[in-house]
Formats: sequence, C-alpha cells, structure tokens
Amino acid sequence: MPTAPASPPRPPGAPAAPLWPASTLEAPGGGLAVGGVPLAELADRFGTPVYVLDEDEVRARARAWRDALPGADVAYAGKAFLCRAVIRWVEEEGLSLDVCSAGELELAVHSGFPAERIVLHGNAKSPGDVRAALRLGVGRIVIDGTGEIARLAALVPPGARQRVLLRVVPGVTAGAHAAVRTGMDGQKFGLSVAGGEAEEAVERLLGQPRLELVGLHCHLGSQIAGLGPYVSAVRRLVPLLARIRDRHGVTFPELDLGGGFAIAYREGDPAVDPRTYAERVTGELARECARFGLALPRLTVEPGRWIAGPAGVALYRVLSVKPTGGRTFVAVDGGMSDNPRPALYGVRYTVRLAGRSSAAPGRTVTVVGRHCEAGDVLADDVELPADLRPGDVLAVPASGAYHLSMASAYNLVGRPPVAAVSGGRARLLVRRETLADLRSRDVGE
Repeated sequence: MPTAPASPPRPPGAPAAPLWPASTLEAPGGGLAVGGVPLAELADRFGTPVYVLDEDEVRARARAWRDALPGADVAYAGKAFLCRAVIRWVEEEGLSLDVCSAGELELAVHSGFPAERIVLHGNAKSPGDVRAALRLGVGRIVIDGTGEIARLAALVPPGARQRVLLRVVPGVTAGAHAAVRTGMDGQKFGLSVAGGEAEEAVERLLGQPRLELVGLHCHLGSQIAGLGPYVSAVRRLVPLLARIRDRHGVTFPELDLGGGFAIAYREGDPAVDPRTYAERVTGELARECARFGLALPRLTVEPGRWIAGPAGVALYRVLSVKPTGGRTFVAVDGGMSDNPRPALYGVRYTVRLAGRSSAAPGRTVTVVGRHCEAGDVLADDVELPADLRPGDVLAVPASGAYHLSMASAYNLVGRPPVAAVSGGRARLLVRRETLADLRSRDVGE
C-alpha cells in the first residue's frame, strides 16, 4: 500500500477543519448520533456497511461556496458522489453541476436538473457521452484535446452552436498524491500552456462555426490545502487570455478554475475555507485582469469532495479482533470494495467506536477489510478501546466523497446503501446491492 505522511503540513490560510458533520453529538446511552439519529440505530436498521449522509451538512456546505462567491458559478463535481437526492439538494441550493459521463449526465437530467447548468468534461469522452450531451442540451462541454474538436463539431446539428471550454494545463504542481495531480505537464488531462498546444487548440476552435469557445478550464488536482496553487494558475492563465485577445481579437467571458479543495480526514488536517479562497483568488484574478486590460471573466469553481465528503459517515461492524505478529487487527464487514482510497493513495482515516460508550483504555490497532488483499487496510495505527469486540459498530468520518462512487463488487460483495439523516429522521437514498443484483448480470455460460 502506498505510504502517506502522518498529516499534511498546514499552509497559511488553511485552518484545521472539523472531521464530523456539525450535527454530530453523543447519543443517549452512549455512542454517536448524526442528524439527530443514533449511528447504532442506523446500523441496525440499514445493516452494515452503510453510508450515512447528513442532508443539512451537504446543503450548508453548498451554501458556503455560493455565499462566498455570489458572482461566480459554483458547480458541484458529481464524480465525488451522485444520486437523485444529492442532485436535488444542490439544485435547490442554486449550484450548477459538473459531470464526467453520459451516466452521470442522464441521471442528473432525468432527476430534473436543468441541462443548461451542467458542464460535461473528461479526457476521453465516448461518442455516447457526446451524443447524450448534445441531445440533452448541456450548457458547456469541456474540450480536453485537439482531436475532440472536429469530432464534436461534426455531431452538432446544422444551424446549432455548442458552447465549449478548453481545458488547459497551467504547469502548476498541486495535490496530495502523484495520482491526483492534474495541473502539470506530463499527465493525461488538458493541453499545455507552456508547450503552445493550448493556443493551437484555441485557433482551431475559433475556426469551428458550430462550436462557441466561451472560456478556459483548468483543474490542478485533489486535496489541495493551500491557495498558492490557485493564485499561480491565475497568474499563468490571464496572460494566456491576453495573448488570445491580442492575436484573435477575442475576449472570453468565462474562466473555470476547477476544484480540488482539501478536507480533513484526521484531527488537525487542513482544509480550504471558501471565503478565504474568494478573497485571495478573485482578488488576484481582478488584479491580473486589470494589469492586462482584460474584462473580468465570470469565475467557475467545482467543489465536490468539499461539499459531500465531510457530510458522510461510513459505518462498519466488527467481525474479529486478532492479535498476531505484534499487532492487533480489527476486521470489519467492508473494506476496499467500498473504499479503495487507502489502497490507491495511502489515505489515512480516523475511526471511532460509534455504537456504545467505553471506559476501557485505548490501544493501537489496524482496521482492515474483509477482502483477499493484504492492502485491504481502512485505517492503520488508530486508537480504539481495548474492550472492542465483534458486533461493535465503528464509524469513519469524511466518507461522503469518492467512496461509494469508486466502489466495486470485488469478491462479489455488494456495494453498501446510502441513508440520509436530517432532523432526527433517516431515509434510504440508495439501496444495498444484493447477491441477486450481482447474479442478474451474469446472463449465460
């Protein structure tokens, strides 16, 4: 399993963030409650593993970005986690939506989300993705490479124009792990500013009568805790906008700086504050535009993890406690099939006993999953009560993003359900994937 630092350094302007939803309290009789519902009760009602999503927390975090950037377009990044309820929540909070496939797009539109407020992007859009976007009328399609330009233009109906953004690579290194750094040259996304490919693509796009290039797009990476990378991106993109104006006489009205905003996974981890982001990044954008005599473009940001991640709590039930080889392993009924991130990126989590109180002293354990992989480790070197036993319920905070959306059916273990909590009530949003579901896909010998 890849290693990760104990805790990322906290950059200036990146305060420590809460790990749990704001509604988290001690439950009557012990344990924890979220949204007014005891987690032990949720584990009994919906089974484990189960994801608990605090609706009020999702809405509050969506509003935090909308309020911090009232003149901007805030697009929830659906790849973090998407279901019909979340689509409705972010639409009601006034956000746009960012999707990466025809599947995410069709779910959104069929759930009533306005297509004109949807952005579709991806480095390898299939013909089906593009046809769905054109058929449903998405507001923006992000062009990721020069090869997409003619293919997309050929699919736009005669007499119509599709608004597009061009994804560029500003050459900024940012992100918590090499696998999620997308703002630098040498990775699969976008077109290089330094290498000239971005300006070449702009020229091609401006020559396509069925495509309307309305701005630039970039995304620097994931789990970015400081604001310096975003400021650097602005300082590299505004001069590009000025060169395009001087060469082609075109001033773009939009600039999408993507997302990647860090959240806390363990105590003391830093996180981005929307208001601080607004002050520093929009301030820098205004200064750079004034320096080059450019009209200020409308800014778009794409928070996904920041909105959904801290609103989610994953619940597991302990299956065994096994001391061996000088270590104690606590095995639970989930693992890398419902949360592959520790195995992929070496992410480290907080774990807490959630179903009861304990006065026992703590001991250091490794929480592992049920799958046939030595790398199936959910949390390494965490402290849990020494009287932990099979049947106990454990809770993992900051589990609302990139867990279920990245889940698999490894070992033919079905994906967990999602339950929403609010005001002391719980309801099922996504049902558990059953063995019958898995068998139904196997259609013959």
